[in-house]
Amino acid sequence: MKFTLSWLKDHLDTDASLDEILDALTDLGLEVEGVANPAERLSEFTIAKVNAAEKHPDADKLKVCQVETDEGVKQIVCGAPNAREGITVVLCKPGSYIPGLDITIKVGNIRGVESHGMMASERELELSDEHNGIIELPSGEVGQKFVDWLAENDPAKVDPVIEIAITPNRPDALGVRGVALDLAARGLGKMKPAKTADVTGTFDSPISVTIDEDTRENGCFVFGGRLIKGVKNGPSPEWLQDRLKAIGLRPISTLVDITNFFTYDRNRPLHVFDADKVKGNLRIHRAKAGETLVGLDEKEYTFGDGQVVISDDEGIESIAGIMGGLETACTEDTVNVFLEAAYWDHIQIATTGRALKINSDARYRNERGIDPGFNMEALDLATQMIMDLCGGEPSNVVVAGEVPNVSRAYKLDTDRVQSLVGMTIPAEEQRATLEALGFTLDGDMANVPSWRPDVLGEADLVEEVARVASLTKLKGKPLPRVTAGIPGQILTPIQKREQIARRTTAALGYNECVTYSFIDQSAAELFGGGSDATMLENPISSEMSHMRPSLLPGLLQAAARNQARGFMDLALFECGPVFHGGEPGEQENLVTGILVGRTMSKDIHGESRPVDVFDAKADMEAVLEALGAPAKLTFNRSTNGWWHPGRSTKVGLGPKKILGAFGELHPKTIEAMDVKGPVVAFAIHIAEIPMPRKSGATRPAFSVSDLQAVERDFAFVVDSSVEAINLVNAAGGADKELIESVRVFDEFTGEKAEAQMGEGKKSIAVTVRLQPSEATLKEKDIEAVSAKIVAKVEKATGGTLRG
Repeated sequence: MKFTLSWLKDHLDTDASLDEILDALTDLGLEVEGVANPAERLSEFTIAKVNAAEKHPDADKLKVCQVETDEGVKQIVCGAPNAREGITVVLCKPGSYIPGLDITIKVGNIRGVESHGMMASERELELSDEHNGIIELPSGEVGQKFVDWLAENDPAKVDPVIEIAITPNRPDALGVRGVALDLAARGLGKMKPAKTADVTGTFDSPISVTIDEDTRENGCFVFGGRLIKGVKNGPSPEWLQDRLKAIGLRPISTLVDITNFFTYDRNRPLHVFDADKVKGNLRIHRAKAGETLVGLDEKEYTFGDGQVVISDDEGIESIAGIMGGLETACTEDTVNVFLEAAYWDHIQIATTGRALKINSDARYRNERGIDPGFNMEALDLATQMIMDLCGGEPSNVVVAGEVPNVSRAYKLDTDRVQSLVGMTIPAEEQRATLEALGFTLDGDMANVPSWRPDVLGEADLVEEVARVASLTKLKGKPLPRVTAGIPGQILTPIQKREQIARRTTAALGYNECVTYSFIDQSAAELFGGGSDATMLENPISSEMSHMRPSLLPGLLQAAARNQARGFMDLALFECGPVFHGGEPGEQENLVTGILVGRTMSKDIHGESRPVDVFDAKADMEAVLEALGAPAKLTFNRSTNGWWHPGRSTKVGLGPKKILGAFGELHPKTIEAMDVKGPVVAFAIHIAEIPMPRKSGATRPAFSVSDLQAVERDFAFVVDSSVEAINLVNAAGGADKELIESVRVFDEFTGEKAEAQMGEGKKSIAVTVRLQPSEATLKEKDIEAVSAKIVAKVEKATGGTLRG
């Protein structure tokens, strides 16, 4: 949206500077995109007077002029035919930039004669295309700024042009008066009374208008028009041409320029038909597919079925609300003109314009919404301007349809406004703001003006008050605490655990993955899923048809993609939900990690080795410890089918309380997932870990015993099927106060072991560390504890002390 400062002042009585207006526009939500101020490029030029002009001694077409300036008399060589003694000119001093020539002049020597400046033509100053001679001013004092002279005598030449961006919800700002209304509400001036006209017709229009029944509701609501006979069309007056040229429009003729003027001045697109070219009457209806029209842009348009058009008795004459037809266009020969003002359905305007690929000013405004209440008034105003500039005699108005009732009112809760905006805005100021914007207040109810289709609720009233009050005045204030003291934890215990699990696993050297929660059915079936209960009704693709029953499929697919690109050693993990059914309670959050390849790059010392089950076990225990799981855990070999049956186990607090699992994945599983194995992994059920009994964050005081610890070694003969962890747990439970740790340091198995200890037997040796806290251990105390350890192990594993 473009307009000039003087155009704005036609509606707004203001003394505000250009900068103040620009700042206010942006702050009001009408963002200024650009300003073209001609005065800036003319600010260096001053007025001078030619005292004498003599022929150049060495050039027939040049004259040597003695010019009186504010710095004394200067000698200037000039080639203009009108350079002569006594004229008042525009002086360009050395060092000045000449915009029309794109040069900076300096003292020159022209055929042996020095020239101290230049006298400019209009084209050289980009005032017009005139360049046959230098500018001759009818008045002006020597030394006076040329821009000041223009402001007094030809203000259009130095009128700033402002361009603002219009959001789709502000069609009212597509007219200069709408912009002025916002600035007046801000306090940058007062609105001038809107022009009015009351034109009385002297005869009935020979052209009538009808709207087809199927076009009234969502095509054309109201169509008003009148014939003006005996007009004299031609070039529009200079002031009107200056307005249009300033905003980038080409003046065409008075009749057309008047419609363009109202389009920008009052956001009211109008159209004029050459009445003598209209055959019969006008009809607004829906076009049939294949019908055509040559538009004002001389392009032929083919209509689709149902698009709204205006026709006379012989065919289509105009694209409704978008563009007129070339056949009935007004020319300089137009004598009788039919003026149209209509209110169209904005959705059909948008769809038709998009389908025909027409971007006209009329479409731009009609599809965003114009003021239906201004329709008939605009017809009178435009008629009056035509009569003023072109003469003519108006007919009575013909109207088809009726102006739609868009009246509505919303409650203004002044206290609520202050609460929502966060600023102290007095109630009277709020009411005054809305009234200045054109709202009518009836008690607490604000009646919305017809030109504001964007105001559709109480929230919009709040927005209007806030933007006029200026949100730049909003001061940041911290929110008050709900409760005194240290605020409580925001994250839930489970969310906190997920955070800890992520950080701990990443600290162990794993890279986090985030994969889709839905996978293909074959992959889901590999991990116990793929049923109808977890099938998506509308999957993105066939590869994302089911909710994942485990995090392992996504991690294995990521591993396969990395291996395909040459990355063979991988440590990946993910923390997220898995789904065992379609109900809300049939999902849980897991943290799962996989290890593939070797522990590190190959090296000369042979420290690099393939990852194994115990790497996954160590990492799982580290994560469980960080999550607060008990140190004493049980192990169950009955794992799911995707785990290796002999190299995996479930970890829990008993046969029914499973916290997770670790081990090597089944070779068939990793083959189906196209991963080069072996692959070891762990999975932890985060919610299954018992919550701590104490909810506080405090820890007990750290204590260190000053008494000497004692270590004793035990070797037990047990069945080959006995797991070392069961023996360790049994030994550790013999005396929980005194026994600090139990660790395995040797295992004797194989044929030699069976030859010494019997078939199906093995030996497990452990070190038990005893740490007293009250008194130094004596031999009899150590003997007593040792006896308890042996008895406990014998009872739990059936093992005997090795002789």
